[in-house]
Amino acid sequence: MGYIVLSIQNIAKVGGFFLIYTALAFYMGWNGWVWLETSFGASHIYVYGVIVAVFAYSYLISQPFSSTSPVRVIGSYWLGIFQYALLIFPLADLVAWILQTTVIDREDAIVWTGIAVVALFIWIFVSGTFNAYSPVVRPYEVTVAKNAGSRKQLRIAMASDMHFGTLSGRAHARRLVAKINELKPDLILLPGDIIDDDPKAFMKKGIGDILKELHAPLGVYGVLGNHEYYGKQIPVFLEEMKRINIEMLLDETVMIDDSFYLVGRRDKTDHHRESFQQLTSSLRHEIPIIAMDHQPSDLQNAEESRVDLLLSGHTHRGQMAPNHLFTKKLFEVDWGYLRKNQMHVIVSSGFGFWGPPLRLGSRSEIIQIDVTFNA
Repeated sequence: MGYIVLSIQNIAKVGGFFLIYTALAFYMGWNGWVWLETSFGASHIYVYGVIVAVFAYSYLISQPFSSTSPVRVIGSYWLGIFQYALLIFPLADLVAWILQTTVIDREDAIVWTGIAVVALFIWIFVSGTFNAYSPVVRPYEVTVAKNAGSRKQLRIAMASDMHFGTLSGRAHARRLVAKINELKPDLILLPGDIIDDDPKAFMKKGIGDILKELHAPLGVYGVLGNHEYYGKQIPVFLEEMKRINIEMLLDETVMIDDSFYLVGRRDKTDHHRESFQQLTSSLRHEIPIIAMDHQPSDLQNAEESRVDLLLSGHTHRGQMAPNHLFTKKLFEVDWGYLRKNQMHVIVSSGFGFWGPPLRLGSRSEIIQIDVTFNA
């Protein structure tokens, strides 16, 4: 009986969500139609309605299709349109109402307000696309107060959240390889969300063969992110990573160059993952400990386990402003650098993107970390 009640509650929640979402999509479509009708005398309202409906439900419709299907591409862009329409349209309606009640007539108010909205959307998509596909290198310098044997310096190149697959493809992968290899790193670390859910698009496009060109004398290592779990093809993904010489650490610790430990933790999505205490309990804590944990949500645990440098991603820094206001509230550090007693924490906004290939208030980035060991 309890299961039936719970199922009814879940159905009610899903139904409520779709009702609200449909109402919002209708509001956006109605705004667009009023402007088109007033500005250009548009008359085919049913054709327009079908187009809006396809866009509004394209991401849901696309789920059974290949990750490279045009419907999924439309759905990805729609997510960006939906977010900014929610923010811009109510303000535009208010401006149009004020204009037509004070200065100009209704038609002119609608036409000119609509033109301003279209111009704003063009700016959002042009600048957002540039930020998404034009990565920068962000340098950090940290000192770890431990002896790393004969090694005094270490350069790490780090990239997270590439989301290789649908819209983050071969060209973006080449940018990653070129920029990382230019840095001449000793070690390359990829802390999660290397692919966007399903590895099929990654493998079909041959992105692995591009990543195989990453070079570092101490190796290339990665961990799983939440999106590798969402795809439910982790064994296939791990086999592909093995083929291209990227060593994935699944709750594992390795000693590198007889100088420091590298800890790779499973993602928070995996409820059976080990804690930092479990992963570091057998380590010699006088030796530097560098760790990767996709989500920066367990800093206290890492700091208490004597981790010296913790590298994470996941947050995208909200990817599209003003989402960064939410990630800033959710995480102790959602982007950049934090010092927590002896532990240095660096969180990347990511190299790729989720959903629309847009970044506003954030930037596609590669992290360069120059570590000095000084006991």
